Amino acid sequence: MVATGAATHGRQVERVLWIVLALNLMVAAAKFFYGLASGSASMQADGIHSVFDSLGNVIGLIGISLAARPADAGHPYGHSKFETYGSLAIGVLLLVAAFEVGTSAVAKLASQSYTASVTPVSFAVMVGTLAVNVGVTMYERRAGRRLHSEILAADAAHTLSDAFVSIGVIVGLAFVAAGFPVADPVMALVVTVAILFSAIGVFRAGLRTLSDHARIPADEVIRSASAVEGVRSVHAVRTRGTEAEVYCDLHVLVDPQMTVMIAHGLGDEVEAAVQARFPQVKEVLVHIEPDTAAERAEE
Repeated sequence: MVATGAATHGRQVERVLWIVLALNLMVAAAKFFYGLASGSASMQADGIHSVFDSLGNVIGLIGISLAARPADAGHPYGHSKFETYGSLAIGVLLLVAAFEVGTSAVAKLASQSYTASVTPVSFAVMVGTLAVNVGVTMYERRAGRRLHSEILAADAAHTLSDAFVSIGVIVGLAFVAAGFPVADPVMALVVTVAILFSAIGVFRAGLRTLSDHARIPADEVIRSASAVEGVRSVHAVRTRGTEAEVYCDLHVLVDPQMTVMIAHGLGDEVEAAVQARFPQVKEVLVHIEPDTAAERAEE
């Protein structure tokens, strides 16, 4: 069941990534090549940022392909964390992009070489690609929330940063047109800062998974489990995993006189209740304990 769910999840995420990849390549080509033709450092920087968006999509496709593989002897909990590794690789690409864009801008400022030329086409290209970026961000963010995908969430944040960068470039071009050519490399530095903030967000999200950060508030799990008839108390709730594949364990106190068979059935009901409330939970481990003073003292 988990394997099938992981495969389905992987196919859905892959479909989104292929669509986003095609759109990012179109945006990157438009900005970079026109920036090259017009001598605009900030447009070229924004184009490079979009190229790294596309490379991030490729890494995402590789990561989600590995994550969709079923559990095996070496990976009894499955391969879902490969999606997290893919998102961290996107973070590394963002750092590389920030370095490339930043060094180019600093070089232009140091040499005072301001070569950008602004035409109505410059603004048309940037406004058009900005509209595509905003659309891609909304589409990918909705898909990421629906599929609980770390890669889509990270990539959506990255694309959103690209949209803000494009706004900065448009502002820079406006200043160049107004007679302030230094604004072009200055806005390229703003691009660098935006990319760095994107990288920090991606790393933060990935490390939450790798550090086994709790995925679901314990009190919400307790409410779901406590609603099962026969459960007297619930404690020691723990959750971990990726957003799309959460593993949960909890301790349940029951009547000490309850038979093993009845207690086993109650455990199955608790498992079903938790998974019904939280569909992203793939496995629930229920520890049945007698409701005694000693066990109550451990709550």
